[in-house]
Amino acid sequence: MQRGDLKAVSQYQSAAGQVFGVEPNYNLIRYMPMGGGRWFNEGDNEQKRLVAFIGIEMKKNMFPGRPCLGETILVNGVRFTVIGYMDQVGRNEGNGTNARMFIPYKTMQQLFPVKGNNLPPDTVSFINYNPIEKNLHLQANQEVRHIIARNHGFKESNTDAFEDWDTIKNSETVGKIFTAMNMFLGSVGIVTLALGSIGVVNIMLVSVTERTKEIGLRKALGATNGNVMAQFFLEGAFLTLFSGGIGIIIAGGFMKLLNQLPSPPGFDTPQLVPWSIALAIGTLSLAGIVAGVYPARQAALLQPVEALRKD
Repeated sequence: MQRGDLKAVSQYQSAAGQVFGVEPNYNLIRYMPMGGGRWFNEGDNEQKRLVAFIGIEMKKNMFPGRPCLGETILVNGVRFTVIGYMDQVGRNEGNGTNARMFIPYKTMQQLFPVKGNNLPPDTVSFINYNPIEKNLHLQANQEVRHIIARNHGFKESNTDAFEDWDTIKNSETVGKIFTAMNMFLGSVGIVTLALGSIGVVNIMLVSVTERTKEIGLRKALGATNGNVMAQFFLEGAFLTLFSGGIGIIIAGGFMKLLNQLPSPPGFDTPQLVPWSIALAIGTLSLAGIVAGVYPARQAALLQPVEALRKD
């Protein structure tokens, strides 16, 4: 059961956060990281005890800089004892779970039933369920719809009877979207590397043309084809890695600027992680090797006499 119109007051502060009445197994279905104290047990629920478990943001607001375990909170004038509090959920303050207060379901049912016209006394706000195994989520959804339809006298095929949300299906859908985005961005990266490699080939071929006399002089003084090829090959690899390093530095600086801005709820600002740097350097090295082979080979095949004749 859920109410958002209840006023909670401690001896330090007051708040108007959401109050949830839940069964003892709620923390086995939803992610409820324990920050301190304990969760509800069957005795709390059956005996309708006036105990509360609060989110980390409510703890900070109601008991700023002070311990909360054993303290009391007045909820619409009813005194509740705090028996536990939750650790942070999510990476920012946008997650509403952090600002909630949880009390035993039967306590909530007796003191703060769901408000509305012509509602039966056992009305609930929502039902949470968890499949035994993740891959059985569709079967679990069908079973829940079947039971609710049977108990309330409507066809389970009627999708308008009540609204349900399959978080596993939703996460899979989001995962497919991000996979498609990764494939698209990966293909853009491959095309960019290919174009960059072509640019390196052109630069190195121009360098070979402009340095023909230098190549001829080196070969006349005893440089082998391998020496000349190694020189231009290393120059191409260095050019690729140097320009890639500049790009990584610029990207890192841009991401640091983004980290200074508030991130939208549910999204994290991009991070430059070590594995992405290693992948970038590896692909750049490969591009440099491929791009440097042809110009290096062309330089090595020049004959000394012909090279020295070039203007």
